[in-house]
Amino acid sequence: MARSYKTEAVVLRSIRYAEADRVLHLYTAERGRVNAIAKGVRKTASRFGARLEPLTHAALMLHEGRGELHTVTGADIVHAHDAVRGDPHRVAVGLIGAEAVLKLFVEPEPNQRAFAGLARFLDVLDGWPGGGDPALDPLGLAFQLKLLAVAGYLPHLDSCASCGSPGPLVGFSASAGGAVCEACLGRAAGFRLGDGSADAVERLLDAPLGGATVEGRAARDALRIVESTYEEHGGFRLRTLHTR
Repeated sequence: MARSYKTEAVVLRSIRYAEADRVLHLYTAERGRVNAIAKGVRKTASRFGARLEPLTHAALMLHEGRGELHTVTGADIVHAHDAVRGDPHRVAVGLIGAEAVLKLFVEPEPNQRAFAGLARFLDVLDGWPGGGDPALDPLGLAFQLKLLAVAGYLPHLDSCASCGSPGPLVGFSASAGGAVCEACLGRAAGFRLGDGSADAVERLLDAPLGGATVEGRAARDALRIVESTYEEHGGFRLRTLHTR
């Protein structure tokens, strides 16, 4: 039976559909991942078109019919995040984070930690100074690592993920599930880490998003850890990380 419901949601992606509609990929507080159609939203006279831009945090009224797409019947802004969309670096970082949520949380199942983390990420990003390569941005890397933890793919960094040795840990193997020692690096499909990279990634995982900091070789290694974990455990690559 068709019914309507209200939920907070973040717009992860918006796709043009037909002459004036948009299909929205949403992450909602009440239901997790939801796909919806906003009819007529591209018309100049649309009453809530601007409230459904990517990275907007909104309170939506959705109508659940028989098909896969729910219908947006109402929208109010909770946080517009105009500062993010108005800056090329910040919007690039935001879209990387949004695609990570899109790929890691594909089911219509609520996950309050994922939703709260996404909302916090965008709030911090509003005032984030940033600069340089968005793929190596400390906030973006920290958010993706924390998402992997919430999704159950937390890289093991305390001891060798292959043999359990306390280290030193010199490499990373996604197939083994984390950092590896010298002896296991030769046997595992992985890559060598720079000095201090494992510790830097642990700090990104442990620190609040607003305190994220990493640079140089450690940032590049953190990105490789994130990407290899996506490919090994999720079977995907982020398009937003490969269009820069």
